[in-house]
Amino acid sequence: MNYVEEALKGNQLAGARLIRLLEEGDPQGIEYLKALYPHTGRAFILGLTGPPGAGKSTLVDRIITELRRRDLKVGVVAVDPSSPFSGGAILGDRVRMQRHATDPGVFVRSMATRGHLGGLSRATGEAVLVLDAMGYDVILIETVGVGQDEVEIVDMAHTTAVVCLPGMGDDIQAMKAGILEIGDLFIVNKADRPGADEVVKQLQVMLEMRTAHDEDAWRPPVLKTVAVRNEGIPDVVDAFYAHRDHQERTGILAERKAKRQMHFFRELVKEMAAERIFGAAEGSAEYDRMLEGLRARQIDPYTAAETLLDQTLGGR
Repeated sequence: MNYVEEALKGNQLAGARLIRLLEEGDPQGIEYLKALYPHTGRAFILGLTGPPGAGKSTLVDRIITELRRRDLKVGVVAVDPSSPFSGGAILGDRVRMQRHATDPGVFVRSMATRGHLGGLSRATGEAVLVLDAMGYDVILIETVGVGQDEVEIVDMAHTTAVVCLPGMGDDIQAMKAGILEIGDLFIVNKADRPGADEVVKQLQVMLEMRTAHDEDAWRPPVLKTVAVRNEGIPDVVDAFYAHRDHQERTGILAERKAKRQMHFFRELVKEMAAERIFGAAEGSAEYDRMLEGLRARQIDPYTAAETLLDQTLGGR
């Protein structure tokens, strides 16, 4: 099978195999991705994050249905915690989304974080590129958890939704330090529970403070949903596209795409440089002495790192 040609035709088996190669760090996967890259840059990338128990997977399932109703092809990358034993995704392909398995216009892929900080797998960005090249109109990234580390999704998505739920109490205040700054819209799911209106009010007050001094800024809406009953889902999808329209009018979308490319580029450079530096140093007598000095606290990590870089890069 010619994976590149088949992926460009939308062949899901070819796409799945390409993503697996990239997850495994196979050099051939990178070569395939190089060929696919000129065909990327068209998809609308959505991020969705929130605390465990907020109903994110059910919400994503209903969003998929609404997007398909609008005749849009949808790719989903669900980032799960890694199994500490196998390194694989604990939840696997999301059970709640399996009713879309026979729909050729939907592709759902679970990926493990593999211990990567920020809640996003290293290969997540590569998987998004594959789905983009395959012709999916919307790519939705669902991440695990909520908190300071989750802000990495901003570097990957064009629009980010934060899911909250009634009963969070003081957790809403704690979110202000990190997650509130990344949300382009906020979804209070399970809004049929007591306390939903109070959560909405708290969020609206905090968000008003965030944008109070900038008349041209996007004001993130706070929307209520009951995903299990499919309530409020069309409004959520409308809000996604309203935010995209705003970004296009203001030029922010082009800036976000450029920022995403630069972030991806920088991360690749860091990873490749680290691999080459350690690959060149490991096994040498000087490197072994440096490690022994670190263990004995005869040399600090900063000096060791500077020395290693000077030796590898010739002091440049």
